[in-house]
Amino acid sequence: MTRVNRDTVIAIALAAFSGAAFWTTFDIKTRDDGIMQATVWPRGILIFMIVLSLIYLVRSLRDASGASEAAGMAGWLRYYRNPIGCFLLYFVFLATLPYFGILIGGVLLVFLLLSLLGGLERQMLLRHGAIAVLSIGGMWAIFTFALKVILPAGEILPLIYRM
Repeated sequence: MTRVNRDTVIAIALAAFSGAAFWTTFDIKTRDDGIMQATVWPRGILIFMIVLSLIYLVRSLRDASGASEAAGMAGWLRYYRNPIGCFLLYFVFLATLPYFGILIGGVLLVFLLLSLLGGLERQMLLRHGAIAVLSIGGMWAIFTFALKVILPAGEILPLIYRM
């Protein structure tokens, strides 16, 4: 009998949590006034999470060997360098959010994350920049102009608007 790896336990926990959260959506009070019910978005997102959790479970069961980690702190840091780098970049993004704002900070975050994970070749850097500007710029435009959400502007953009 093979040992159950950590990914299997986490996948089962995520699927159970998502299923329980989906079950609680039946307690949301709804009105029947011809508009979209309040349960549509929570249920849609939770169904997506359940599907992803089940895919994660199947993949973790298929990978019974598990990843071999080197012993010691240096091996642990080497094995988890990408997630640690992503978390560090995100915390730097949060710390600099009052200065850069959501638009500039978001573009920098996405560009740096893609560069950390995808490599630093010249062609890849151009692709990362295009993806960062289009994705964050598009989301910023949707939230700012279509949804009328006031996002943090930071200290740089108000200076540009004054010119």
